[in-house]
Amino acid sequence: MKKQVSRLLVLLLWIGIWWIAAGIVHLPLLLPGPLETGEAWIRLAQTGDFWRSAGTTLLRVATGYGCAVLAGVLLAVLCHAVGAANAFLSPLRSVIRATPVSSFIILVLLWLSRQAVPAFISFLMVLPIVWMGLQEALDSLDAGLLEMTKMYRFSRWKRLRYFYYPSVRPALLAACVTGLGFAWKSGIAAEVIALPQFSIGGKLYDAKIYLESADLFAWTLTVIALSMALEAALKRALRKGGEKKK
Repeated sequence: MKKQVSRLLVLLLWIGIWWIAAGIVHLPLLLPGPLETGEAWIRLAQTGDFWRSAGTTLLRVATGYGCAVLAGVLLAVLCHAVGAANAFLSPLRSVIRATPVSSFIILVLLWLSRQAVPAFISFLMVLPIVWMGLQEALDSLDAGLLEMTKMYRFSRWKRLRYFYYPSVRPALLAACVTGLGFAWKSGIAAEVIALPQFSIGGKLYDAKIYLESADLFAWTLTVIALSMALEAALKRALRKGGEKKK
């Protein structure tokens, strides 16, 4: 309870700072205040276009994120088990990590439809995070404990459940949580450039073009709120999953 109250107080403090800054600037076109932004959000939230855009963006990001987690796990296991695969594929992972997201968005626009670009960009940004995080955890497993499971003739399922999973779980969960933030931000950035139909990124672009600063702030707050809600939901789901395993 105390933690929630402190978070609320901090939030109110920052809203107060925002309100004071907007009053000092006194130019809503440059910095709309909390009241103007709130009114804009309420106006937008009363339209079906708002919820359709938010839902479609969520679907795109979730699709790219889910595929990236699955592919990252498979590639990490493959590269850990097969040295030749690691030598062949690790440069690809390094290239993906080093290439700016804007370059990928422009390149992918040449290959895919605008509707598919955000999901694919989210996939590319999350893939190396999960892949590297899990592979490093697999590579650092305790060889002595692994030999013990073989000595006691653990089946593959028991070895996976009682040795591999508990050993790599913290690294995998950390990679999944970190990757979610990257998926969300990169997906929105891809929408701003690709401008697919029904997207938060497209609405941000329109608000900027038509100088609707209050709408721009309202959509930005929507992005932040959805990102925080998704991260909290993922952490809660992973925590419950871990408790059930125990």
